[in-house]
Amino acid sequence: MYRKIEKELEKWKDDFKMPLMLIGARQTGKTYILEKFCKDNFENYVYVNLEKEQDVSEIFSKYLTPEEIIEKIKVLKNVEFDEQNSILFLDEIQVNENAITSLKYFCESKRPYKIVCAGSLLGVKINRFKSSFPVGKVVIKYLYPLDFEEFLLALNEEKLIDEIKKHYVSNEVLFEPIHQKALDLYKKYLVLGGMPSIINDFITNNCNISLVNFELQDYIITTYLADMNKYTENTESIKNSKIYNAIPKELARENNVFKYSIVDKEARKSRYENSLVWLLSSNMVLKCNLASKNESPLKAFTVEDKFKIYLSDCGLLRSLSNLDYSEILFDKNEMYKGVLAENYVACEFYAKFKELFYYTFNKFEIDFLIKINGNIIPVEVKSGSRVNSKSLNEYIKKYKPVYSIRISSKNYGFENGIKSVPLYATFCIGVNDYSFNLF
Repeated sequence: MYRKIEKELEKWKDDFKMPLMLIGARQTGKTYILEKFCKDNFENYVYVNLEKEQDVSEIFSKYLTPEEIIEKIKVLKNVEFDEQNSILFLDEIQVNENAITSLKYFCESKRPYKIVCAGSLLGVKINRFKSSFPVGKVVIKYLYPLDFEEFLLALNEEKLIDEIKKHYVSNEVLFEPIHQKALDLYKKYLVLGGMPSIINDFITNNCNISLVNFELQDYIITTYLADMNKYTENTESIKNSKIYNAIPKELARENNVFKYSIVDKEARKSRYENSLVWLLSSNMVLKCNLASKNESPLKAFTVEDKFKIYLSDCGLLRSLSNLDYSEILFDKNEMYKGVLAENYVACEFYAKFKELFYYTFNKFEIDFLIKINGNIIPVEVKSGSRVNSKSLNEYIKKYKPVYSIRISSKNYGFENGIKSVPLYATFCIGVNDYSFNLF
């Protein structure tokens, strides 16, 4: 299935200057997408799994120069490697710090060695790197679960994507049967999420959601918890899993600002903060910071101890919450459908903006603040078609933004300075968004 990251990989190949590292949570498809890229774009492709191929992994403990490393790999794996037409893929590179360090020397080499690498929990590894990480010597890219647009592409719904984008720009109401079709697919995405294995299973079963093997989601969660045991000490692993398992409860609260006491009655920041940092670095969870001012740059006004935590995938949130898919598809659980919708928007925004912010004033709260073309735009999320909101109205009255965005199940429209965006069109909202003519 097509991933947007493929365009970025193509740009890296065409303007090659340094090795590339792909970071993302486990099961997001890092190995698959890099293997596909290597096979499609190079005559010779050499794959090394540093976790499984111990003999190759040992090379990096004895040699650091690219020439020596490549020569030893050629002999051990009995392969050819012409730097002009070959690429080396180092998978599970997080297990070998020397291999990560060697990327600096590959970057500085006069010979154009093409190297790509990936691994589980690379973000955690970088955060806790004991040696000197090769800053400025590696291109770092991030791979997230499939967003809703990629989900539609996997279903060969290119015509629907075009229609969604066209009406996002024009703000004109979408033909109701098409609107309902898009909403139905959005609900299915809420249930499935964006993990490649679950989407592939959905497609294999002729897009019949009742035939999907939802144990695949349970398996992914199990592997996440296993990683916590594998890569951390026992006490830290327990705290990591407690935080992860508490997120459905955190998000279900009316005021869902993260509280350590929800994780454990005896929990304190001093004991659990490192575990939360581990989960954030692993890309298993996302952090949405409270901004003390609705001004640019939002990052400069982050309130240190006020934030929300979302799961990195809405399908995993559904699974972790033990919700049956029918509760979402047939609107049997409106309250938690709202939780999933907010988490869904958080995931879509994080992949675009790389950071998340929300805002409070008086007793009101704005779900998200985003920056579009230099303007701070308030965004409100509603899971249904009832869109009355005192918070957004009061925000508009007090701060007079150039425009606001309301994401809901309602059709497109623009009224009283509020751009109505259907939930399925969230992927259209971007950093450079010219859908609204400010002048």
